[in-house]
Amino acid sequence: MAKLPEETVNKAFSLQRRLWETIDEVTAVAWVILEEYGETEISLSALGEVDNSRERLNSSLSRLYTLMLRVAESQPMADSATLNLLAATIESSEGTIAAVEASLQEAKRNLNLP
Repeated sequence: MAKLPEETVNKAFSLQRRLWETIDEVTAVAWVILEEYGETEISLSALGEVDNSRERLNSSLSRLYTLMLRVAESQPMADSATLNLLAATIESSEGTIAAVEASLQEAKRNLNLP
Protein backbone atom coordinates (compact mmCIF):
# COMPACT_ATOMS: atom_id res chain seq x y z
CA MET A 1 0.00 0.00 0.00
CA ALA A 2 1.15 3.49 -0.73
CA LYS A 3 1.89 5.23 2.52
CA LEU A 4 -0.24 8.21 3.40
CA PRO A 5 0.29 10.51 6.34
CA GLU A 6 -1.44 9.10 9.42
CA GLU A 7 -3.54 12.26 9.63
CA THR A 8 -4.89 11.72 6.10
CA VAL A 9 -5.73 8.07 6.76
CA ASN A 10 -7.50 8.92 10.03
CA LYS A 11 -9.38 11.79 8.40
CA ALA A 12 -10.52 9.62 5.47
CA PHE A 13 -11.76 6.79 7.69
CA SER A 14 -13.41 9.19 10.12
CA LEU A 15 -15.09 10.89 7.20
CA GLN A 16 -16.33 7.56 5.85
CA ARG A 17 -17.93 6.89 9.21
CA ARG A 18 -19.53 10.38 9.30
CA LEU A 19 -20.90 9.86 5.79
CA TRP A 20 -22.31 6.48 6.80
CA GLU A 21 -23.90 7.92 9.96
CA THR A 22 -25.39 10.85 8.03
CA ILE A 23 -26.84 8.46 5.43
CA ASP A 24 -28.43 6.56 8.31
CA GLU A 25 -29.86 9.78 9.76
CA VAL A 26 -31.22 10.95 6.40
CA THR A 27 -32.85 7.57 5.83
CA ALA A 28 -34.42 7.66 9.30
CA VAL A 29 -35.84 11.14 8.65
CA ALA A 30 -37.32 9.97 5.34
CA TRP A 31 -39.02 7.12 7.17
CA VAL A 32 -40.43 9.48 9.83
CA ILE A 33 -41.74 11.85 7.15
CA LEU A 34 -43.58 9.01 5.44
CA GLU A 35 -44.94 7.70 8.73
CA GLU A 36 -46.08 11.13 9.96
CA TYR A 37 -47.37 12.66 6.73
CA GLY A 38 -47.79 9.91 4.16
CA GLU A 39 -47.47 10.98 0.55
CA THR A 40 -48.75 14.55 0.52
CA GLU A 41 -47.57 17.50 -1.54
CA ILE A 42 -45.55 18.84 1.39
CA SER A 43 -44.03 15.50 2.35
CA LEU A 44 -43.15 14.58 -1.24
CA SER A 45 -41.22 17.83 -1.59
CA ALA A 46 -39.35 17.14 1.66
CA LEU A 47 -38.75 13.53 0.62
CA GLY A 48 -37.33 14.71 -2.68
CA GLU A 49 -34.83 16.89 -0.83
CA VAL A 50 -33.98 14.05 1.56
CA ASP A 51 -33.48 11.60 -1.32
CA ASN A 52 -31.24 14.11 -3.10
CA SER A 53 -29.21 14.48 0.09
CA ARG A 54 -28.89 10.71 0.45
CA GLU A 55 -27.65 10.41 -3.14
CA ARG A 56 -25.04 13.10 -2.56
CA LEU A 57 -23.85 11.30 0.57
CA ASN A 58 -23.80 7.93 -1.20
CA SER A 59 -21.77 9.40 -4.03
CA SER A 60 -19.27 10.96 -1.62
CA LEU A 61 -18.91 7.74 0.35
CA SER A 62 -18.43 5.68 -2.79
CA ARG A 63 -15.84 8.08 -4.23
CA LEU A 64 -13.89 8.21 -0.98
CA TYR A 65 -13.93 4.44 -0.56
CA THR A 66 -12.85 3.87 -4.15
CA LEU A 67 -9.96 6.32 -3.87
CA MET A 68 -8.76 4.86 -0.58
CA LEU A 69 -8.84 1.40 -2.15
CA ARG A 70 -6.90 2.68 -5.16
CA VAL A 71 -4.26 4.15 -2.83
CA ALA A 72 -4.07 0.91 -0.85
CA GLU A 73 -3.42 -1.03 -4.05
CA SER A 74 -0.77 1.40 -5.29
CA GLN A 75 2.88 0.38 -5.16
CA PRO A 76 5.31 1.72 -4.33
CA MET A 77 3.29 4.91 -4.07
CA ALA A 78 0.09 6.42 -5.39
CA ASP A 79 0.40 8.79 -8.31
CA SER A 80 -0.04 12.49 -7.68
CA ALA A 81 -3.32 12.67 -9.61
CA THR A 82 -4.89 10.08 -7.28
CA LEU A 83 -3.55 11.85 -4.19
CA ASN A 84 -4.86 15.20 -5.43
CA LEU A 85 -8.24 13.63 -6.16
CA LEU A 86 -8.28 12.08 -2.69
CA ALA A 87 -7.57 15.46 -1.08
CA ALA A 88 -10.30 17.13 -3.16
CA THR A 89 -12.75 14.33 -2.33
CA ILE A 90 -12.07 14.66 1.39
CA GLU A 91 -12.69 18.40 1.18
CA SER A 92 -15.85 18.08 -0.91
CA SER A 93 -17.20 15.29 1.31
CA GLU A 94 -16.83 17.48 4.36
CA GLY A 95 -18.79 20.19 2.56
CA THR A 96 -21.44 17.71 1.52
CA ILE A 97 -21.95 16.54 5.09
CA ALA A 98 -22.26 20.12 6.35
CA ALA A 99 -24.74 21.04 3.61
CA VAL A 100 -26.83 17.91 4.11
CA GLU A 101 -26.92 18.36 7.88
CA ALA A 102 -28.14 21.96 7.44
CA SER A 103 -30.73 20.87 4.87
CA LEU A 104 -31.89 18.05 7.10
CA GLN A 105 -32.31 20.38 10.08
CA GLU A 106 -34.35 22.76 7.92
CA ALA A 107 -36.59 19.95 6.67
CA LYS A 108 -37.13 18.72 10.22
CA ARG A 109 -37.92 22.25 11.39
CA ASN A 110 -40.37 22.84 8.52
CA LEU A 111 -42.23 19.63 9.31
CA ASN A 112 -41.96 19.98 13.10
CA LEU A 113 -40.00 16.74 13.43
CA PRO A 114 -37.78 15.96 16.41
